[in-house]
Amino acid sequence: MNEVKECLRNIEQNYKLFQQQQFTFIAALDHTRENAHDKIRPIASIGQVQAYLDHHCNNSTDRRILLMFLNICSDLNKLCQKLEALHAGTSVTNNILEKCKLLVSPSNDLSTIRAKYPHDVVNHLSCDEAKNHYGGVVSLIPIVLDCMKAWVAHSEKLPRNYMQNVSDGSADSQKRTQQDGSAKASAPLGPRPAILTTATQTLVSYKGCSREQNSQRGKKEHLNGTGRNTWKCLNGPWKPPGKHSF
Repeated sequence: MNEVKECLRNIEQNYKLFQQQQFTFIAALDHTRENAHDKIRPIASIGQVQAYLDHHCNNSTDRRILLMFLNICSDLNKLCQKLEALHAGTSVTNNILEKCKLLVSPSNDLSTIRAKYPHDVVNHLSCDEAKNHYGGVVSLIPIVLDCMKAWVAHSEKLPRNYMQNVSDGSADSQKRTQQDGSAKASAPLGPRPAILTTATQTLVSYKGCSREQNSQRGKKEHLNGTGRNTWKCLNGPWKPPGKHSF
């Protein structure tokens, strides 16, 4: 909420500078309308001012003041997005926010809106200018600022844990997403399937045959050795022929 208040204060400061140059703004609109041969229609939208700036503005003073107006409108639009993301809102705050978003839309018709007291922007125009040409466009920014102040005032009356719960829910959601990503990244890979080439299979088969042959040879030698020992036990030690001891 503090960040929203700071943004709102900055926009108000920029608007005060702009408001001091309202006559320059009206003169710039008058010049560009004349260049566009569009002196009959009222200034009815932000998009119309943008078109005058892009295609019919011939001097730096007019360009500067028109660009200042459009930048303030852009800042208000961005602030609407911040307000929308700050908390879910109530029926009152949501209605206020929808009104703000509609007003700062580039194609919205501004020709019928008028800023009321204590704003005096309309009073600085002639009757013809206020009624037929510039009454809506000079009223836009003060009306939107009033709506945003009302939104902040209503939001501050909400229970303290209301906005805290929304913030905690958003933080928990981000934390769960990060933990899921970490778990997937650190999960062990499954056992890799054994891939045996023809050469590997032949080598394994050869080793198996060799072990089997060695085993059979060992058994045969063991049996032969056992047979000789048994014969020695039965017949006694070997004696040279012709010599017999009794």
